[in-house]
Amino acid sequence: MRKSVLFGTLAAGALAAGMASAQTLNDVQSRGELNCGVSTGVNGFSAPDANGVWQGFDVAVCRAVAAAVLGDPMAVNFVPTTGQTRFTALASGEVDMLSRNTTWTFSRDVDLRFTFTGINYYDGQGFMVNRGLGVSSATELDGATVCIQTGTTTELNLADYFRVNGMSYEPVPIETNAEAQQQYLAGACDVYTTDVSGLAATRASFENPGDHVILPEVISKEPLGPLVRHGDDQWADIVRWVLNALIAAEELGVTSANLAELAAGTNNPEINRLLGTEGNFGEMFGLDNEWGVRAIAAGGNYGEIFAANIGEATPIGLARGLNAQWTQGGLMYSPPFR
Repeated sequence: MRKSVLFGTLAAGALAAGMASAQTLNDVQSRGELNCGVSTGVNGFSAPDANGVWQGFDVAVCRAVAAAVLGDPMAVNFVPTTGQTRFTALASGEVDMLSRNTTWTFSRDVDLRFTFTGINYYDGQGFMVNRGLGVSSATELDGATVCIQTGTTTELNLADYFRVNGMSYEPVPIETNAEAQQQYLAGACDVYTTDVSGLAATRASFENPGDHVILPEVISKEPLGPLVRHGDDQWADIVRWVLNALIAAEELGVTSANLAELAAGTNNPEINRLLGTEGNFGEMFGLDNEWGVRAIAAGGNYGEIFAANIGEATPIGLARGLNAQWTQGGLMYSPPFR
């Protein structure tokens, strides 16, 4: 009986918390600005440009949400967060969402009580070394000093990998990517480890990027994506389906160039539902039916955002790989707009 009372109390408490927090959309619209947590600076993903305007692959998700909800992709207050501070910023309400290369894990989803709203980049952890070390494999790193960002899955994966392979290492703790870059280039560590995308972004900022090698081993699965607090399903649905709209738009051939034409109506019902000329999808989560048009107009579809910020033609130089559309051998697709 006591167990039933306890579970009943917990359930009631959870319901009350959910009802109390189911107001993020109203808060954002009343404020007229989206508070979006990002990294402290990872080129190509989230970093301010020379004019102080935040740019990047993760930044584009924030701007798409702001466009959908507020009608203005620039109505975003970007809040830089570290691996240590990001979850506190979200849990406390300092930010409305995180879009900063955060891995979706069981404990973050369940124990920390966050809702991951999708995956915008499939990644994995790797290692970067100076070419002069003559190292060609991570299995040759026994006894190395390793720059590692604290409060991350990277820290735990590193310990597991070295343990499984019977190797030792000396950690050099860092808090930000900028600090890691400084320490690594100063020779304070032999190796820098983080997600491969982060290594590519960091290397691209070096004066002589060719002097540094990203080793072939990828030692983990790192599904990265935006996240929000538990308890506000309406807000989670908005962030989730904005991301899905960007992904679906690429598959359906909706681009920044033809968006206005297609938004007038097509003979493809899926495109029409995405762009609001059929159905009432916007009404279902408290927006008008043009939310998808605004989200895509903010920076283009998923493929356009990828190409412009981190693709092979950029200094970051990342191939699509697993992040290609499912029709192109990748893992990217959206659930149906139906």
